[in-house]
Amino acid sequence: MWDIAAQVRYPDVAIKLYPSASIDAVRIAIVGAGGVGGYFGARLAASGTEVVFIARGAHLKALQTAGLRVVSPKGDVHLPHVVATDDPAAIGPVDVVFFTVKLYDSGSASALLPQLLKPETAVVTFQNGIDSVELLATAVGREHVAGGVAHVQAAVVEPGVIRHTALDLLIFGELDGSKSARLQALHDCCLGAGFDAKLSDRIQDELWLKFVRLTSLSGMMAATRSPLGVIRDDEDLWTLLQAAIMEAMAVARAKGIQFPPNTLSDMLRHIGGMPPHAKSSMLEDLEHGRRLELPWLNARLVRIGEEVGTPTPIHRFIATVLKPFVDGKPVAQSREPLRMNVSKTH
Repeated sequence: MWDIAAQVRYPDVAIKLYPSASIDAVRIAIVGAGGVGGYFGARLAASGTEVVFIARGAHLKALQTAGLRVVSPKGDVHLPHVVATDDPAAIGPVDVVFFTVKLYDSGSASALLPQLLKPETAVVTFQNGIDSVELLATAVGREHVAGGVAHVQAAVVEPGVIRHTALDLLIFGELDGSKSARLQALHDCCLGAGFDAKLSDRIQDELWLKFVRLTSLSGMMAATRSPLGVIRDDEDLWTLLQAAIMEAMAVARAKGIQFPPNTLSDMLRHIGGMPPHAKSSMLEDLEHGRRLELPWLNARLVRIGEEVGTPTPIHRFIATVLKPFVDGKPVAQSREPLRMNVSKTH
């Protein structure tokens, strides 16, 4: 049982116990088997962890008929047979849920969660933005929710196929900062699957750190219709990116988030080490005519900046020039005029 194993392995830290959890096997459900969920789910499944995928449409059909394939510089993965469905009742309760749907699908996807839960189940949101934790806490209860951050460049390039470009790090932690046995078991599974994982006791800071980096880099890529290399190699664009990051950091500080002194230099060094062809998910969505997560990213940052009295002119510009594409197509092609006041975005 967890109480024995946890205390033996971690005698000097307080372990939050979850009755009936088993250290021998962790069953994981991926709600949203796109770039993030599909990539990490495939790695976990390939390592022997029991993983079930909840998907829809052509992607679901491909998973059910041909399995899941990942093309990656770290080595390709092909799982010819995976368990995939659009019905959570067919899966039943699991130990961990990866909540990896697009932000605009959060409401409908959260309705799928109750049938996946048992008393100790952890629902870990690996979405973009900073609003998912509270949304899920409302949907399933705060005791089930853990915060998570995914650092990965991966996208579905065709049904059943995911292309991984760069990065493969998951950071997750309990909302109260405690060391829980259920997340330690997940951490062990991740390391066994061959990708980086970090247990955090300050997950809110990690969420904001990702939010700062993502809104700035993703917004710049989408606004310029350019992969990383174009921005990095142009002095003016690189300077603008740095200014966007500092602008977002100022908003975070006004919200009480404390970043280490070397955060900016570390972030720029990290971005500088990524491959030049890397693209953000928002740029990928823009290029394929899909909906954008803009209302929860740059436009959300603008709104928070207004609330705390911190100007965000760069992010306001990004949110404004991308506004015509937020529903996946220009306003001129829409049947009805699109209304999206960036100063009022939730």
